[in-house]
Amino acid sequence: MQTILVVDDESNIIELARLYLERDGYKVESAANGREAISKQKSVNPDLIILDLMLPDIDGFEVCRQIRAKSAIPILMLTARKEDVDKIIGLELGADDYLTKPFNPRELAARVKAVLRRYQTGATPREMMEIGNLRIDLPAREVTVAGKPVALRVKEFDLLAAFAQNIGIVLSREKLLEIVWGYDYYGETRTVDVHVKNLRDKLSASDVSIETFRGTGYKMSPARSTG
Repeated sequence: MQTILVVDDESNIIELARLYLERDGYKVESAANGREAISKQKSVNPDLIILDLMLPDIDGFEVCRQIRAKSAIPILMLTARKEDVDKIIGLELGADDYLTKPFNPRELAARVKAVLRRYQTGATPREMMEIGNLRIDLPAREVTVAGKPVALRVKEFDLLAAFAQNIGIVLSREKLLEIVWGYDYYGETRTVDVHVKNLRDKLSASDVSIETFRGTGYKMSPARSTG
């Protein structure tokens, strides 16, 4: 049985999440503030954390930052505000997904299932891929550029794998959401843009480029030779 840690200072949110997650066969632990969340993450070792941003002591951003410094555990953030900046900061800190309050509990359960599925299976083809000085070891989930390791988060690696397996093909944001996140993201495609930006930064020394096709999506191509 997989364990989900729900971190929220609103008891009704915790109980609503517990009702739907336990119905799907998960064990649910809870924490009402940031310090308790960090402590329980260490003691319970959950499979996924549902983390509210607005906590009474340490905010969700700092909790995410501290957990990410030591663990790659999937994190789904909850925010009561609709501003993109909260979502973008959360994603840049390493959150795997986010959901805006008030939310449909069925959607929460679906997102938990999708994040866990992607986290567990990762890239399914067992093969090695090399594009110029970029080397992708899919089974080991390791990436090197010119022989130097590149640290990618879970979704960044999955996004790179999707591009590499479709090299030279334009992939829409919706298609990337389907491949990488594993479900319909209800029109919230900004997360793709954030992850592509992070990926570009981390692969800046590689022999590939990720091109933007305005209004369509993205395509990864080998860098043009200058020789």
